[in-house]
Amino acid sequence: MGKSDSSKMDTSGGNRKAQSSQSARKKKLVPMNAMNRGNSARFTPPRAKTEMLQIITFLEELGDELEDLVELSAPNPNLRMTLLLLRGHLEGRAITATALIGASRVPYATANRRLKDMIEAGLIEQRPRTKTGKSFSMHPSEALLEQWAQLSNRVARLAVGHFGVRNKPGDTGDYYFGESYLSTNSIPPLQVLSESLKLAGGLRVLVHGDPTFMVMDNLKRQFEQSIGAQIHQRAFSIDRLHEEAVRNAERKASKYDIIAVDLPWVGEFADRQILMPLDDAMDVARLDPADFHTAGWQAAHWGGRPYGVPAQTTPELLFYRKDLFAAAGLEPPATTDALLAAAKALHDPQSGQHGIAWNAARGTALGHTVLMTLADFGQPVFDLPRIAGGFATDQLADRRYNVTIDTDAGLRAAEFLLELLKYSPPDILSMSWYERVRPYAAGRIAMAYGYTLLAPYFELDEDSPANGKTGYLPHPAGPGASPIAPVGGYIMGIPANLPPDRVPAAVEALRVFTSPEAQKLFVQNGSRTNPRYSVGADPDVRRLSQIFEAVDAMSWRDELQFWPRPPVPEIAEIIQICGEEFHDMLRGLIAPSETLRRAQERADAVVKKHRST
Repeated sequence: MGKSDSSKMDTSGGNRKAQSSQSARKKKLVPMNAMNRGNSARFTPPRAKTEMLQIITFLEELGDELEDLVELSAPNPNLRMTLLLLRGHLEGRAITATALIGASRVPYATANRRLKDMIEAGLIEQRPRTKTGKSFSMHPSEALLEQWAQLSNRVARLAVGHFGVRNKPGDTGDYYFGESYLSTNSIPPLQVLSESLKLAGGLRVLVHGDPTFMVMDNLKRQFEQSIGAQIHQRAFSIDRLHEEAVRNAERKASKYDIIAVDLPWVGEFADRQILMPLDDAMDVARLDPADFHTAGWQAAHWGGRPYGVPAQTTPELLFYRKDLFAAAGLEPPATTDALLAAAKALHDPQSGQHGIAWNAARGTALGHTVLMTLADFGQPVFDLPRIAGGFATDQLADRRYNVTIDTDAGLRAAEFLLELLKYSPPDILSMSWYERVRPYAAGRIAMAYGYTLLAPYFELDEDSPANGKTGYLPHPAGPGASPIAPVGGYIMGIPANLPPDRVPAAVEALRVFTSPEAQKLFVQNGSRTNPRYSVGADPDVRRLSQIFEAVDAMSWRDELQFWPRPPVPEIAEIIQICGEEFHDMLRGLIAPSETLRRAQERADAVVKKHRST
């Protein structure tokens, strides 16, 4: 990249601007996720976030030393504000103007003036936080992110040149600074803790009975050796898991040290004090938040606080048979119309082949499909504020949202599901989580919507007709919408009623279970979910399945989103309502318009009930 004056980040103490205000206003700035390259192939790969955060910390600490020990050194407000802004961006936290001014370490008027300069220079983007547009969150622009990537590179290389810090053979330094994404070191094996965890009766874990957590159970002996304590794991179906977690919260003392929580439950479990805020129990920085897929990490938060650690980030994707598409001369579908056309072309019931399978069983299963289909047509289930790349969820704890089911986009989504029904197996209305993928693995389905955690059904079965012949896509988009991969999965958190003397050991076990070393081990033993970029980039992992590279690429493109199922306290009830009303529609009992009206009214009543309690 060129190093002209206009490309250099202005962090000086003066009032210089990176560009003129006029030219900055004319330039279209595209807000970027740290894992999104945008239109620039030169932006750093995901794991570079870790290196960038290290450099941010270094510059913060160096500034502290200079300002505290050298009398003639004055705070640099531009740099201080930039460091906080970038740290918030990389860690998935919203930063306000007030926070930036507070970080500047100069008088309010001076800091406010410098902040305006940076906004006008096109380095900082303001996004409305409320419908009134009177409150904003602050975000780095693409220009600032690209400049920071350059600066991080230069800082590291200066350290090498002046202090003799040399990378060892095979070190990851070149990886961080734009060299081969595939040449990074392998993550080392899981290590034994230096001190065994002190847990009377062993570690008690409550999880969902899915393939990833079953892999964890199969590796129990190895993890017991690592933490130095016995592990007692209980697994339930999704609905029973929710019931047991709620029942456990009513006990005087928790029966479990760690519980798995479905992402949509986070708001409910935070509000009902079922989960302990994670930052009350540990130094969250130990988890390396920047290494997690942004959507998964953000979904673990409520009211700006983390309530758990992503244990599995499993987006729902479209699985499709590449060989069948090639034989039929079909392109992978990027739109809902193309999806329907492909399903129709590949639907041949007489030969035992059907076009597509999906979650259509009554209740929770179909309810999830409804919310994700709404999202495919650009409609969240609540009136969330629109931002670049999707919809804002950082204000959900304020409870200012309203249900948006009975809309034009909702009608298009309902009609799409009715069309999808035509090219589905005859038992589709009883198919749920696993049932939709099993016939795909058996070769009877050309396409299936499914979470990545279900991929082992065909990726690990060499006899499956789909083995080695499956492609992975985000959800095809309806008119005017963008392809998305709705994020599902689980966080692991600490029950709020866990006795204080067990909390430190539970936290340490939680860190081990969600570490890159553990996540790699899960993948090597059959899991196809992964919440961390470092694991997806590991060459041993990438050789096992193309699914990891595909998911990382979706995150880079900001296609991984959790707003389709926002984690509000009412979400479980609303999902159930949608799953009931839409099931009646699919059975032909009520018309789409009536379905939307009934679902809207019932969901409105749920929100009203929760607000009154």
